[in-house]
Amino acid sequence: MVATADQVFVTAGAGHAVDLIARVLLEPGDTVAMEEPGYPVVAELLCSHGLRVTGVPVDDEGIVVDALPAQAKLIYVTPSHQFPLGMVLSRRRRYALLDWAGTNGAAVIEDDYDSEFRHTARPLEPLQRLDRDGRVLYVGTFAKTLSAGLRLGFVIAPATLLPALRAIRQVTDWSPPTTTQTALVEFITGGYLDRHLRRARAVYAERRRLMWEALAESLPARYRRLPAVAGLHLTVRADRAPDSGYDTDAALRRRGLRCSLLETTYQFSQPSAGYLLGFAGLATPLVQPAVQVFTTVLAETASRCGSA
Repeated sequence: MVATADQVFVTAGAGHAVDLIARVLLEPGDTVAMEEPGYPVVAELLCSHGLRVTGVPVDDEGIVVDALPAQAKLIYVTPSHQFPLGMVLSRRRRYALLDWAGTNGAAVIEDDYDSEFRHTARPLEPLQRLDRDGRVLYVGTFAKTLSAGLRLGFVIAPATLLPALRAIRQVTDWSPPTTTQTALVEFITGGYLDRHLRRARAVYAERRRLMWEALAESLPARYRRLPAVAGLHLTVRADRAPDSGYDTDAALRRRGLRCSLLETTYQFSQPSAGYLLGFAGLATPLVQPAVQVFTTVLAETASRCGSA
């Protein structure tokens, strides 16, 4: 990152950071562009400000810059690990996005929600580091690295926005509890966070490997796993939506599995069917058995639908 201490605003999580940015930069009726599929909570938050939120398609290189609406004042992206599909915004697209923002006078929120957990490739430079025009606001959180219960995150803002952010911060809230912040500072400066992340990366990388391989062995033909080099979940996509009358999600819950539905991340277009499979909360010995239950239910559902 390229930043001074003054540019770092401590927030009560990533959502709080997005809220602050919207209050400072936008007015009701302004257009915000975000990835489709994407993070529904952010879309709901932005809509609550009276903003026009529009979805922009993604492909294997990330957000399709040529599809951005010309009137967009703000673009929300997850370039290190697109949520929920998992691709990384390519270097070519990163420069194209920054060029587009400069030409059209837009700002960019870079939500780097789980870049600490990369499992294969080296990370590309953050948009914030490539930015030469003060267009990028970098949002991070400790929800994935430590605990969502901490309610601690941050936004690194261009220097030109610091006075406005300070002003809006003082009239809306002061900060998360200083005792929590102080404890986290001690945790970081004492080297404990780095040691924790090294251990966590090794554990999560193994769980990801086990899940990836188990899916390859037993996933029914109509489903495919999507590659991802970072993060704490894998996405399984269906070739078509399940036939009505057979609630696969309910069947999974009866077997003790809770999987997020891919279709809930589509807000502006026809949704694709599939599942988000998190592995952070599974003990390592349970990953393969859980995948076996998951794929068995999918196969049973496909069989029943085919015979109906």
